[in-house]
Amino acid sequence: MSTTNNTDGQTAVHVGQSPASRVINQKAASVTFENVTKIYGSTVTAVDNVSLSVEAGELVTLLGPSGCGKTTTLRMIAGLEMVSSGIIRIGDTDVTRLPATDRDVSMVFQSYALFPHMTVLENVCYGLRVSKVKAAEMKERAHNGLELVGLEGYGSRLPSELSGGQQQRVAVARALVLEPQVLLFDEPLSNLDAKLRRQVREEIRDLQINLGLTVVYVTHDQEEALAVSDRIIVMRNASIAQNGTPRELYEQPADSFVADFIGEANIIEIDIDSVDSNQRASVDLEGMKLQLDARGLAAGAAKLAVRPNRIQLGNYQAGLSIAGRVRKSTYVGNHMEYVVETSYGNWFATTSEVDHVFAENTEVGVSFADRGPVLLPADTTASSTN
Repeated sequence: MSTTNNTDGQTAVHVGQSPASRVINQKAASVTFENVTKIYGSTVTAVDNVSLSVEAGELVTLLGPSGCGKTTTLRMIAGLEMVSSGIIRIGDTDVTRLPATDRDVSMVFQSYALFPHMTVLENVCYGLRVSKVKAAEMKERAHNGLELVGLEGYGSRLPSELSGGQQQRVAVARALVLEPQVLLFDEPLSNLDAKLRRQVREEIRDLQINLGLTVVYVTHDQEEALAVSDRIIVMRNASIAQNGTPRELYEQPADSFVADFIGEANIIEIDIDSVDSNQRASVDLEGMKLQLDARGLAAGAAKLAVRPNRIQLGNYQAGLSIAGRVRKSTYVGNHMEYVVETSYGNWFATTSEVDHVFAENTEVGVSFADRGPVLLPADTTASSTN
């Protein structure tokens, strides 16, 4: 999976080569959590009864707001935190009580953790030296690692002589040369500017696919998660809110929290009038009739989520659109952004049409693209406790 930005500024999810069809690194191993809980002290539950699996050769991202438990989950895989209860397996091995030094994993930290007084080559060699790898093999593996990340010839430089993106690649090379069963990334791009983040995330993704690595990746950036992941596990309040492919989470969110966290969404409270035998739900918005996938919901209170780029603005037509008024019209280069006042509240809409725009205070009709609205349960919220 990868993503690009459409001309309207929205994230588009593209389907690439599936993990099952790739060549898997022989050392790559699966990761399994069985009912894992982590409690600090006697009151703070950082991870609450979480079960998950990461297949060998798969890149899975743990995504969520600060305090949701994603970094604690990553650190428990690494052995930097011990579980309070439950089981962790890497491959077929129960590593629940093993220290970090006895787990065949490598971690790339947010801060890179490079030694400033060591050259690039010495930094890459560090883990191999600690592991008592012979000098000749150590240098060969280190040079190969630098070549893999595009830094061949940079071995004699100091970290201070590199850009932020190059330093990040040194940290990745240092982890790769250890040939781990599992490679862990903790917010690896947070210190980079927007353009460099896109470049480095593509490099990480290419390395993961080309080398057949098992990767668990932590971020709070939804676009980054969509761009690099085979699967995304969205976490909220120490537990899993939803687990699925980027497309599944973007187009079929489980609730309003996921809908609002994975890309922006307009979320309104509505009523389902009826659900037929084919699980098609009937919804009436000011006389505009919608037939939607009921997604297991029954008639009654529900919520409707609509992505900004799936809102269509035009002339008002009774029964075909909702009456609205443009409150804000913003030109953002490759697309327009609108805030439209309706009887259901203010809606945020985007469009790639930048030559013919709706001025502020213009009356408009609001309708949806064919694959626009998604029904959600009524009893969920779009917020999370951090």
